Amino acid sequence: MVEFRRRQNLGGKIGLYALLIICTIMMLFPFYWLLRSAFMSSREIFSVPMKWWPSHLLWSNFVDTFQDAPFALYFRNTIFLVAVNLIGAIFSNSFIAFGFARIRFKGRNFWFACVLLTMMIPSIVMFIPQFIGWKELGAYNSYWPLTLPSFFGNAFFIFLLRQFYMTIPIEYDEAAFMDGANYFTIYRKIILPLSKPALVTVGVFTFMGTWNDYFNPMLYLNNQKLWTLQLGLQSFMGQYTSSWQLIMAGALITLLPMLIVFFFAQRAFIEGISLSGVKG
Repeated sequence: MVEFRRRQNLGGKIGLYALLIICTIMMLFPFYWLLRSAFMSSREIFSVPMKWWPSHLLWSNFVDTFQDAPFALYFRNTIFLVAVNLIGAIFSNSFIAFGFARIRFKGRNFWFACVLLTMMIPSIVMFIPQFIGWKELGAYNSYWPLTLPSFFGNAFFIFLLRQFYMTIPIEYDEAAFMDGANYFTIYRKIILPLSKPALVTVGVFTFMGTWNDYFNPMLYLNNQKLWTLQLGLQSFMGQYTSSWQLIMAGALITLLPMLIVFFFAQRAFIEGISLSGVKG
């Protein structure tokens, strides 16, 4: 009986690992297709039978991509937006979450509930009034609509950081008060140094959201000199519909920074999610 159960458990584990391997291959196959196509000629990409790897690595595809479209300019614009939004998101959300987590004031739970309720509003219903508002302010065709909102907090990030701050013992604050510290000193010298994993999580989400954002730049940016990578790639695809090798090279260039950031920040990212109490 014991031997039967061992075999049954072993069979279950083998089946589970086999299923995970199959799912992993299915998820990685599109990235593999992008990678091999970026180094192929257009004829090789659609050759029959399919070629699993290029006969010769065509590094010239990446050179042609930068020559045929101002990708360097799109990179600079996107990096600028990412940097500004990272500063705004980390500062504003950590400061707001600190108030909800560590400062006792009248109606604290009510106002925090109001913040959470904003997460239930579909973002699509806000596009038209936001667009009209920014246009009336004269901010159309500028970076203000893409950067300024990050300095006023995000409901999910506030919730994430608040949950993380609640895990930090309140005795640290009490000891700091006895030494003459105020709330801002506690926030700057105690809370922020202890919340690096949660801040990295906010940073990764902000980076990926800004880097991948296509709709908002499309909505607010009409000047090609202000375009981001996503807008440039879409325009590139429309202009070079037959040069698939250049399209794949541009897509790979756009994807690599996200993979690099997540690779180096994944440990802190996972730690920040787990310690905040948010479960997937």
